[in-house]
Amino acid sequence: MQCKWTQSCVFFLLALSLPSASDGSHSLWLFSTYIRGKTQFPEFSSITTLDDITVGYYNSKTYIPRGNTTNEDDVIDSVYIKAISDFKYNSFLRRSELFRQDSQNGSLDVYQTQVVCELLDFDKPGKMIVTDATRGSTTDEVCYINNTFTYTVTVNIKQELIKPDLEEFKQEFAKTFYPLCIRTLKNYLKKRRDQINRKKPPNITLTQKANSDSGGFRVSCLATGFYPRHINLTLFRDGQPVSDHEITGGDLLPNGDGTYQMRKSLEISADKHKYSCSATHLSLDNTLIIELEHEPSRRHIGVVVAVLLLVCAISVIFAVICMRRQTGR
Repeated sequence: MQCKWTQSCVFFLLALSLPSASDGSHSLWLFSTYIRGKTQFPEFSSITTLDDITVGYYNSKTYIPRGNTTNEDDVIDSVYIKAISDFKYNSFLRRSELFRQDSQNGSLDVYQTQVVCELLDFDKPGKMIVTDATRGSTTDEVCYINNTFTYTVTVNIKQELIKPDLEEFKQEFAKTFYPLCIRTLKNYLKKRRDQINRKKPPNITLTQKANSDSGGFRVSCLATGFYPRHINLTLFRDGQPVSDHEITGGDLLPNGDGTYQMRKSLEISADKHKYSCSATHLSLDNTLIIELEHEPSRRHIGVVVAVLLLVCAISVIFAVICMRRQTGR
């Protein structure tokens, strides 16, 4: 399927693809985009993200801090930002020439780079990965870990064309990009420790509604309002986990307040089974389990009403008898 790229949808999808950091590990991300063609977006731009929090935006000229920016002038050097951005901009230009021969005249091409470096438990520097993509597909990837480079090509790019740039890139990795990324990550963590380490528990609801299309029912478990983003949400039938192929949904979606939500649903033909939903999250001390409370059926409601009417009738008769006896006295 041909992907129609826009800058907003690309950054939204990339943000959802971010892995959740554990209590002791964090990551710094840089998403750069170069657009060849006429659009309402800048030709070149980049977004800096700490875990899943946007901390800065570069519009080809100026680095603009985002979010909690109090006293963050010492976090990142604007000179380095410009140097890295210029390097990526020139790289995008070279790559666009490699793919230009396959492009139609006047077509809109989008070239992107995703850069991530990790800080593991006990402030130990982890790996750094640079992934390039165009036309909705990854073209190549460089992984740097323990002073070792790994280069992977996923499209038909002639090695002699990319090799000069790759060697230059490897040298810049060791002496500039990797130490700069780790240092910037540590600086951001000092400034935004409270924001990163905040925890909000999920609000879990389990419902069953009639499905007019299938004639059956739909059981849905919704977890919303939680942070950080990682959550384990499981539907159970008679105490056993429901198979993944029966489940629909399960996508992680952002809320407007910086928290997240996830919904998992199951189509059923009858309500003969007992359903429940469990959630595990960093904000919860124990696994949270919610059981489905079935609404009383119409038949059951009718029986209850009939019993109440009978009780009322007996009460009225008893009251009348008592009144007549008192009148007789």
